Order: sequence, then structure tokens, then C-alpha cells
Amino acid sequence: MSGPTTAPTTAMVMAAGLGLRMRPLTEHQPKALIEVGGKALIDHILDRLEAAGVTRAVVNVHGFADAMEAHLARRRSPEILISDERGALLETGGGLKHARRLLGEAPIWVANSDYVWIPGQDDALAMLAAAWDPERMDACVIAVPKARTSGFDTPGDFFVGAGGALTLRGAAAEAPYHCFGIEIIDPQRVYAVAAAKFSLFQVWKAAAEHGRLHGVVPDGFWMQVGDPAALAFAEARLAETV
Repeated sequence: MSGPTTAPTTAMVMAAGLGLRMRPLTEHQPKALIEVGGKALIDHILDRLEAAGVTRAVVNVHGFADAMEAHLARRRSPEILISDERGALLETGGGLKHARRLLGEAPIWVANSDYVWIPGQDDALAMLAAAWDPERMDACVIAVPKARTSGFDTPGDFFVGAGGALTLRGAAAEAPYHCFGIEIIDPQRVYAVAAAKFSLFQVWKAAAEHGRLHGVVPDGFWMQVGDPAALAFAEARLAETV
């Protein structure tokens, strides 16, 4: 049975990280405002989410928060709401929980702000929306074979099973799929965590143990832009598509 036909229209965009691996470029600006292909990283993901039907995006801010807010104020759509984490970094799960008042209670998109991709034939976000089924899932994420990624420094995140069910790498030396930082999630699983600061990985782990972590595997080439070398590589790959 497929999921609901209506995709979430609210998104949480993670943009509060310190970007330490991107220094010296982040000594005077947040990583999310670094440009790749002539566009700030934050705008790459906001444009994609807007095309997928998102009308409201909550963006968390920490370092250089004033610059981030000023940049986002120039956007006309989607509607931007700021979740202020100037006081302390809360990690991905804690940041989402902190933004509950802005996000609401229904399923939402969650996206990192330091990823770009070159699409293939698939509309990746439409695939994710079509696969999402809250009756069977707590989270549905984009998973990409490692050969079609760059900038990832882990030995893989997931194994993909029947029907898109995901299991985490766990004690295995490697896993064949990287997590790309976009998902649809039931935020109730996040709000229920007692801690104020925690990773969404904690929620994924619980979901996987109950068979409620799923994913889609779109085509295309997927890049994490986490350091200057990854930025240069992404610039070159995007230039090839122009």
C-alpha cells in the first residue's frame, strides 16, 4: 500500500552547524552561505524543497546568525521561520525538538544545508514523498549507493532490504549506501526524546529496530559539501552540467 498522496508542506533545514571542517571559509560566515555553482548552499536546498511543494521552512541558526537571517529575509518563498540556537548547539534531533512550536505536530521534511546533487531521470523528492507512509514508517530517507556520492567520509550508513526497509551499519565494517541528508519524518518520535541535545540518529536507530526506518534510492550524483576539497569537487561537477 502506498503512502498518502499529500506530502508535507513544512520543512526543517539544518543550518546551525559550526562548519569547522570548512575553515578558513567559515571564519567569517556560516557554512550554509558558502556558494557552490553561484548559489549559497542554503538556497540550493530551499529551492529543491520549494519545487517539492514546501511552503514553510524552519531554519535553525547559531554562528553568524545575523548574516543568515539577513540572507534568508531576501527570499520570497518558501516562507522562512527562524529557530534561534544562538545560545547553544542542540544537534540535529535537539534542534528539531527545539523548533516544535514552529514546525507543528504533523510529518515534516528534514534537510541538511550542505548537500547538492545532480539529478538523473528520477525526481528524488517526489520519490520520497510517494514512498512516505506514516502507517509503516517513522522516517523515510534518501539512500544513495556509495559509488554515486562524493564528500562522504564514513564507511556507509545503511543496508537496503525488501520494500525499502533500512538497517543501520551497526558493527559491520562497511555498508553499501550513504544517507543523503533529506528525509520525511514523524516529529512525534523526536519530540518524545527526553534529552534537549541529541542526534536524529538516535531516532533512526529506534525506528530501524522496529522495522519503521525506510528509504528510497534515486539515481543521480550526490555530494556532501563539508570541506574545501569537497566544495571544489562539487563546483567542478556542477560546472559540467551547465
